[in-house]
Amino acid sequence: MSSFTIRPILPRDDQQIATVIRKVLVEHGVPKVGTAYEDEALNCMHKTYQVPRAQYFVVDTPEGIIGGAGVAQLANFEGNICELQKMYFLPEARGRGIGSAMMERCLDAAKRFRFDQCYLETMPNMHAAQKLYKNTGFHYIDGAMGNTGHYSCPVHMLIDL
Repeated sequence: MSSFTIRPILPRDDQQIATVIRKVLVEHGVPKVGTAYEDEALNCMHKTYQVPRAQYFVVDTPEGIIGGAGVAQLANFEGNICELQKMYFLPEARGRGIGSAMMERCLDAAKRFRFDQCYLETMPNMHAAQKLYKNTGFHYIDGAMGNTGHYSCPVHMLIDL
């Protein structure tokens, strides 16, 4: 497979990244309700992240977008915590160090935005993702923080920045 670039999302990426995210969710048997699958933001990702202290990155290749992830203020939460959001990669992106590179970009952005911690929600069967999160320094916590609307995601993790 060709080389890749991790870069900030552009308006022209919206349809591709929405397709990538939905494909990965279907691949993993994730419920379409109570997860990112039904988020209205999927159809306008560039616009969604045009707010203070938020950034979304895509993995761009000559063949097109193969993944993405971002950070933003944790929804419905009063503290100085961001959320790692919508981190999904197509199979051709996996096993190439892209996940680690993306984590670095996202956590660097979170630090630049001066968040104290970064939170995430995921699914129990996403073992490779959880391994990446643990290797990055995230630890499991007992229960959700804030209210992201993703009530079907029962695994919660946190990292100090």
